Amino acid sequence: MASLGQILFWSIISIIIILAGAIALIIGFGISAFSMPEVNVDYNASSETLRCEAPRWFPQPTVVWASQIDQGANFSEVSNTSFELNSENVTMKVVSVLYNATINNTYSCMIENDIAKATGDIKVTESEIKRRSHLQLLNSKASLCVSSFFAISWALLPLSPYLMLK
Repeated sequence: MASLGQILFWSIISIIIILAGAIALIIGFGISAFSMPEVNVDYNASSETLRCEAPRWFPQPTVVWASQIDQGANFSEVSNTSFELNSENVTMKVVSVLYNATINNTYSCMIENDIAKATGDIKVTESEIKRRSHLQLLNSKASLCVSSFFAISWALLPLSPYLMLK
């Protein structure tokens, strides 16, 4: 049976390991945030308009629209992007609107900063709307840090009861 001293000792060691992992995550990512975009048809607009929203990003990303049919087209002239500071005054909501979209075409809203790239795709036809989103970590240091933290945590969890009994 483990003594109270041993239980306290291993509890403190576990807390230190968890805190070290949390600090490693902060160092690996820096202060950053990213989220998946949601692309929808804006029915309030006078023409076919697409709206891309992502609730949390930091640092400020770039937003680029692309089209499957009009590959290589520059949509900066027919889009408008805004960044709204969230209530915690750290992250920002990204809102980008693409005007004059055509039906039977797939559009992609790509949001990217140094940490991540998120893409929201939408295809609007006469009868349906199809959506797809995906997220990619770009910073390999941050990605390695996250995976290392979870690997260490999962490796130590099964050992905790054993270590407390010694």
